[in-house]
Amino acid sequence: MKRERDLYLERLSEDKRVFKALGDSTPAFGMIGTLVGLVQMLANMDGSLHHPPFHGGGPADGALISNAVCLPLVDKLDSKFDVEELNQTLVIDGVMQIRESKSPAIIREMLIAYLPEKSRGDFQKAA
Repeated sequence: MKRERDLYLERLSEDKRVFKALGDSTPAFGMIGTLVGLVQMLANMDGSLHHPPFHGGGPADGALISNAVCLPLVDKLDSKFDVEELNQTLVIDGVMQIRESKSPAIIREMLIAYLPEKSRGDFQKAA
């Protein structure tokens, strides 16, 4: 179970690294696209007054992709990582306590420690 948890968390970390790299690099790709488009536009200028409009992605598109897609995904994966790590560790600890034939009351107290402090009182009252 510990190995499965570690492998799952490793996959989440890898996904986070990929989207972080994309979020960091997309503005630069937008700037490169702008420069390439400008060079092409200037190369096609023939001296006449009619020039085709410049249709390039530009840095705004790179910033949009970065800030609207990639970086929010990084934040989501980061919070999912924390939640999944806690959930899977809780399951492992519970199973280990059952395996050691611990008292259900002791197991409950040990698992309650995983709850946020403000939720512990409600859970203890319900139990």
